[in-house]
Amino acid sequence: MKRPSLVSQGSLNRIFESVNEAWKRCDFQAAIEMMERASRLNPSNFGILLNLGRLHGLRYDYAAAERCFEQALRVAPKKSEVLVAAGQQSRDFNNLTMSERYLKRALEQKDVSPATLVKLAEVYERQRRTEEAASLADRALQSDAGCGPALLLRARLDRQAGRLDAAEKLLRAFPSSIEPTLRASAAYELGGILDRQGRYDEAMAAFLEAKARLNLLATPHAAELKIIRTRIQHLTANASAAVLQQWFTASDQLQPAHRMALLGGHPRSGTTLLEQVLDAHPDMVSAEETEIFYNDAYGPLMRGQPDDTAMYAALAAATPGALQQARQNYFRSMESSLGQPIAGRLLIDKNPSYTFLIPTLIRIFPEMKFLIALRDPRDVVLSCFMQNLPLNQVGAACISLASTTEEYTALMNVWQAIKARMPNLYLEVRYEDMVEDLESVARRTLGFLEVPWDACVLGFDQHAREKVVRSPTYADVTQPVYKRAVGRWHHYQKYLEPHLEKLEPFVKAFGYE
Repeated sequence: MKRPSLVSQGSLNRIFESVNEAWKRCDFQAAIEMMERASRLNPSNFGILLNLGRLHGLRYDYAAAERCFEQALRVAPKKSEVLVAAGQQSRDFNNLTMSERYLKRALEQKDVSPATLVKLAEVYERQRRTEEAASLADRALQSDAGCGPALLLRARLDRQAGRLDAAEKLLRAFPSSIEPTLRASAAYELGGILDRQGRYDEAMAAFLEAKARLNLLATPHAAELKIIRTRIQHLTANASAAVLQQWFTASDQLQPAHRMALLGGHPRSGTTLLEQVLDAHPDMVSAEETEIFYNDAYGPLMRGQPDDTAMYAALAAATPGALQQARQNYFRSMESSLGQPIAGRLLIDKNPSYTFLIPTLIRIFPEMKFLIALRDPRDVVLSCFMQNLPLNQVGAACISLASTTEEYTALMNVWQAIKARMPNLYLEVRYEDMVEDLESVARRTLGFLEVPWDACVLGFDQHAREKVVRSPTYADVTQPVYKRAVGRWHHYQKYLEPHLEKLEPFVKAFGYE
């Protein structure tokens, strides 16, 4: 029997608003407790339980997430809807095993939709179970020949298998009725295939079509990015050499010292390749583009501060106790995310976006080393433009070649300014050197990190096949090193021409003349 709600919808909406506000200020426990209260007040609302499970999953408490999903199944009148939602939300918090489990249960229901088949097929694809993924995609297309997600997945699987003509044929016939974001994804996929075939003008036309379909959707994220950049500029300007030295020498107040390094640089500069190489070493463990530092270390320091509080002011005012708590929060969540103890290994936090936050990292982790991936700036800008990035601040920054260039110069200007001031050890690693002589670069990097040489790092591609890689380049890093992306910008020089002057200082500074 359905249990009655003990609260009005208006009161629930106010609770949901409070949950969102708490989550934004990184007060995650408060958000979860408020959502639990909402569930107690409306116990038959399976939507609340699904959202509560998602919050637990985002905080790496997968057992609690599953309990909420199972409770949602018990109270929901339509099981298939909840199973699909639980599968999707499990994927959102990167638990593919749980996602597979719920989606397989959804496939046992009588009202299986093509969309559900595709969702499970996408999980299989990320797990490199390509035959199973293709079989489900084909089942979806048998049920609905115009199923856009299935067509896109089928084309992507064909491309990964080297069947470029078959993939292009599918994408050229993509239904015009499909919603814009999916059509944009198809255009990105087509652009990548045409680029592989040396049809560069056609490829650029496809990429420009994808951008045009996403342009309006990117506007709110671009506005948020503008605010963030202003705060970053203020932090960079105030993080003088004297300030960074003071923060660096405060390490004796922040114990124990940890073996750790940030792997940063600009996106598409070879960070994923270098991360997989390092992660293959038995004395290292890597975290791939998580938000743990921002959510669990930096975020709590800003809690209670007005929204317009300067980042520098909050960092300067942080007490040793608050910094120590931030460090503990970070490592607790990192181990939960990794699903294993770090156990004295060197932690590589791979996140190009954190290059903007290096002063913040030094404040909280003065013992941190910095690995910065470099690549020809022209190739970086082109690669970011060509990539089907999530539509967030970074994705919005890459909506045109002009805005992509602006994003590159903003981030690398921060690096150029900070590296001249900071006392922390850093090493710049060039992508082109990695693909030319991986062993030499690996030896130099391990030496910098004070980790003994182990030849297993040269088998990074095999290691990558045994784990889930979150990066958009997840398929590429399971292959041996290849050189086809070096100097790609030459094929698109006429499109990059208006932006080369802005990139020239970085071309010279990083030795790419």
